[in-house]
Amino acid sequence: MTHVTERANDADSGDRQPWQAGAGRSRGKRTVTYADAGVSIHAGERAVELLKNKVRRASRPEVMGDLGGFAGLFRLDAKKYKNPILASSTDGVGTKLVIAQQLNIHDTVGIDLVAMVVDDLVACGAEPLFLLDYIACGEVEPEKVAEIGAGIADGCRYAGCALLGGETAEHPGVLRPDEYDLSATGVGVVEESEILGRDRVEVGDVVIAMRSSGLHSNGYSLVRHVLLGAGRMRLETVVEEFGRQRTLGEELLTPTKIYAKDCLGMIAECEVRALAHVTGGGIPGNLVRVLPDHVDAVVNRSTWKPQSIFELVQAKGRIDDPEMESTFNMGIGMFAIVSAADADRALAFLAGRGVDAWHAGEIIEGTGTVQMIGQHTRG
Repeated sequence: MTHVTERANDADSGDRQPWQAGAGRSRGKRTVTYADAGVSIHAGERAVELLKNKVRRASRPEVMGDLGGFAGLFRLDAKKYKNPILASSTDGVGTKLVIAQQLNIHDTVGIDLVAMVVDDLVACGAEPLFLLDYIACGEVEPEKVAEIGAGIADGCRYAGCALLGGETAEHPGVLRPDEYDLSATGVGVVEESEILGRDRVEVGDVVIAMRSSGLHSNGYSLVRHVLLGAGRMRLETVVEEFGRQRTLGEELLTPTKIYAKDCLGMIAECEVRALAHVTGGGIPGNLVRVLPDHVDAVVNRSTWKPQSIFELVQAKGRIDDPEMESTFNMGIGMFAIVSAADADRALAFLAGRGVDAWHAGEIIEGTGTVQMIGQHTRG
């Protein structure tokens, strides 16, 4: 890239010297650099160096080459499949990042990022293979970027996929120096005959719920509005309902649970018809996506108690039940629809992996809607 520099007037002739592309430097004046515009190439390189060891641990045997190339390379062993289908998903973390930036804690939001992507992939039965991330910063602070990247690498290890590469971009004038945003794209593979979805769901199937770790990464604009707006609460506030003298900030930064390995294992062991990752839109808005037009899913609220954070948000914001259920996961991060004959087996498998799961409902004849019945246990 050629930088335009202003040349000084020639004192002897009084003539202005013509600008020439590629001219080295102005006489008597320092040339303008990319750093003057707020972008540090060296900071980005330093961040990559700090990340390398962590990223190497988030790998798979199919990964080819090392960090630093123009593209990530991944060898797909087509012999393992009869008709391999690639699946892809892109997502971000959303305004949960604001909480991380306010608390200066950056090593968990990368886990959230991975969870949002890989658990969308596994919802169709795909095994997550690799992920590429994008980090946009107002100013690249190598240590902060390394913390973010370490969380992404951890999330990839939990999901069993490789962190194949990514991009760190500096956006001065667009983002404040301490601000950043995250996104990622993941790629998975599934045998064509084993793709999960609505066409497999039948009347009589059982709806299994898997507990979330909390809010996960959705609804944070509303959470910030009702809990932190107008000085209502502080992130440092200790909330007794959370237990263990936990602060509000710690609760809000609880990483999203990653279900990918658990779900893939269950698919291998049981007759799983469909999976629904509960993200934006809540339980009704996501479970409906895997229902054919001739059935309904009946979900009984009395089968579980949402975590205290949901009660706090609802009470502070005076939010009605339909709004809560269309915004938040309400304590369920993933649904599995399984055959009735395999329901107990699926629950036993999940319990063996330490996943809190339960029989939350069933599939009945209907019109492709989600029926929420019963009431949650309170107190």
